[in-house]
Formats: sequence, structure tokens, C-alpha cells
Amino acid sequence: MIQTIKNAWKIEELRKKILFTVFALLIFRLGSAVPVPFVDTQALGTYLDSMSGTIFGLMNAMSGGSFSTATVFALSIQPYINSSIIIQLLTVAIPALERLQKDGGEEGRKKIAAITRYTTVGIALLQGFGYYTLIKANGLLDLGDMNGVWAGVVIVASFVAGSAFIMWLGEQITEFGIGNGISIILFAGIVSRGPSMVMSMYTGVTRWLNPLTTEQMSSLNWTAEQIAAYQKSLLHPAFIPVIIIGMLALIVFIVFIQNAERRIPVQYAKRVVGRKMYGGQASHIPMKVNMSGVLPIIFAQSIAALPATIGMFAGKTVDSEGFWGGFLKLFDTSGVAYIIIYFLLILGFSYFYSTIQFNPIEVANNLKKNGGFIPGFRPGKPTADFIQKVLNKITLFGALYLSVIAILPIVTGNIFGYSNLAIGGTSIIIVVGVALETVKAMEAQMLMRHYKGFLE
Repeated sequence: MIQTIKNAWKIEELRKKILFTVFALLIFRLGSAVPVPFVDTQALGTYLDSMSGTIFGLMNAMSGGSFSTATVFALSIQPYINSSIIIQLLTVAIPALERLQKDGGEEGRKKIAAITRYTTVGIALLQGFGYYTLIKANGLLDLGDMNGVWAGVVIVASFVAGSAFIMWLGEQITEFGIGNGISIILFAGIVSRGPSMVMSMYTGVTRWLNPLTTEQMSSLNWTAEQIAAYQKSLLHPAFIPVIIIGMLALIVFIVFIQNAERRIPVQYAKRVVGRKMYGGQASHIPMKVNMSGVLPIIFAQSIAALPATIGMFAGKTVDSEGFWGGFLKLFDTSGVAYIIIYFLLILGFSYFYSTIQFNPIEVANNLKKNGGFIPGFRPGKPTADFIQKVLNKITLFGALYLSVIAILPIVTGNIFGYSNLAIGGTSIIIVVGVALETVKAMEAQMLMRHYKGFLE
């Protein structure tokens, strides 16, 4: 990767693209530090720190911490990601959108992109209003002499404008920079949480070496929740090398699986047209092991966090008495029930997305039209059945891989009694995946320049 970046830097055109990408990310990080007016950011951060197991914790991780400080880019690219997923699902469900995507050509793709942008603004408006409602309901506004209605309009408009600007910035990076702009912005947001994780680990080790006594906690008038949070933040020094080695091993494993694919051999029949013979060559159908990417984890995490989110809106915690206390303890993010549900949801969404993205019947029909066949299987239904069988096997392996990556930080935290690991399995998959895609984009552009120079 480092060698690829060095080689790309030597080429003037690619150097300009790299500098443009860096400049765009600098703008993104500056915007992530600009707070929205009329919000008590310090009180909001304290409030959301206790919501790490809810859907707000996921949004905060995806935004690089901007969500907990109510900055202009607090919604980050979540509205665009949600919009893209919704349009992708509607494309499968609505025949008109499917025809527009497959048969519309360049004009059709532009229309789909325009629909996605409008949907992004609509989702950002809903999320911005919901976020403002949460802030207002918990008394986290700092209005001063400002009218409450106008303050709400300013806050929601700031969130929507920030989300729309990030969408535009991502498109500019895609066009004038290196790689996919939206993915790179998501990458930058997650990586920016690295220093806070290091600081959290340092604080945990310091607290473990010099812990507060029970009398000192009592003198500070801490609640039971604050005492529990303090105890969970303690980190044994021996845990540091385990975290580093584990993360390195995890990255190696993710790189291996991201590049892994099952290749189905394909043979094309020979055809004689006039005096020339066509076909007869051998090829293959590449099927990625992790075909659905990180989307199953994101959806599974959002749904699995719903009980804790509902409890938060109801003003209940795991320490509450009666039904709510038992309900939230059952679905606690470190509990066995949560891990099992999380695991099953990832399996289900993995099969769902692989079904949407890869159609064995369509692939078999295309092979038949082009005179291709899989050795040992007749064209048509037998070929489609074989491809479906292979798809089910690699989807199961990919789903198990995603489940292990997602659950491993939870299990590790339970074993060592430490819950402040800011970078989880989802974040690592996104970071490694985007890094690999960006390097491949650089290599492709260098290869294009090589061919262009050769032809000239």
C-alpha cells in the first residue's frame, strides 16, 4: 500500500487528485468541529456517552464523534447511506426503477442519482428534526434570549445543510479525487476516533494503577451508574498488548477475507462464422466471499439496539424495577441474549443482501445466450441450481465471518471487563475495506496511464 502511494505521488495527475482528496477531508474535519448554535454541547456529550448501546452510539461512531457534540456535520453521511440502501431495495421492488437502472444507460443512472439526492435531503430533514426533539426534550438547549421556534428552525436547517454539503463533498472527491468519496469520508470519520480511543485506554490504565476508594467515591456523591461506569473504565496494563496484537490479527484476517473469492469455471463453445472461429476460451465467474460488505452488520446493529433505544426514550435503565429493568437486562449490549440476536440478524441480512445482489437464474441465462457453460452441468436450470448451491455456501461462510468480527469486541470486553473500545468490528471492516478499495483505484489509474503512454 505504501509503495503504491509513493508511485502515485510521482505522477503529477495523481498527485493533484491525492492533494484534492486530502484538502476535502480537511474541510470535513473542520466542519466536524463547528458546533450548531443554541445547543449545550457539554451536557449533550455527557448525556450521549451513556447511550453507547443504543442506535445513537452507532450514529456517533459513524460520524467520528460529531453526533455527540452536535456539530454542523453531526448527521454525517448517514442520510446518504440510508437513502442509497432504500433506493437499492426499491429498485428491486419497483419494476420502473429496475428498468431505469438496467436499461436507462447513463441517463438512467443520472436519474437514479438525482432521486437518491432528494431522498437524502428528506431523510436528513427527518433525522435532524428527531435529533432536535431529543435535545429539546432533555433540556439540552442553550437559547439565551432566542425564541424557541426560530432556534429549532436554525438547528434543523444546520443539520440538513451539513448533511447535504457532505453528500456534495463526497461526489466531488469521487469525480476529482481518489476512490469513492462517500466511503473515504466515512473512513476519515471512523479513523478520527483513534486518538480518543488511545486517550481512553491511557485513562483506564491510570485509573487501574491509582483507583479511587469507596470512601472517595462516596465523597464525590456519585450515583450507582457513575460508579459502574468508572469500574468498567478500569484497564489492566497487560491488556494493552493484547488489544494491539488482536487488532493487527483482525486486520490481517479481514484483508484475507475481503480479497477471497470462489471462482466457478466457465467454458465457451467454439463457433465458426465464415472463415473465422470464435469462442473456445475458458473463463470463470468470480463470487466474493463477503459479497454484502458491512451492510448486514449495520442493519443488525440498528435493530438489535432498538430495545435500549426504546428504554432510553421511556426514561428507563437496566437498574429500573419491574418489567423495564428485566427487559433491558435481557437485551443488554453485553448480555448473551443480545449476542445471540445480533448473530442471527447478521446471518439473516447476509442472505438477504446476497439474494438481492446476485441472481443465479439471470447468470445462467446470460451464460446460455453467450454459448457458455459450466463443465459438468447442462445449461439452464441445472446451471442455476449449481450456482445457487455455491452461493448459499459462500454466503454462510461470509455471514459467519461478519458475525465473528462483530461479536468479538463484545466478548473481549466481557472477558476483560473493559467497555470503552471505541473501534469495534464494524469500524475495522469499513476502514480496511475502504483502504483496499482506494489502493485498487490508485493502481487502476496508474495502469491506465501506463497503457496510454504505451499507445502514444
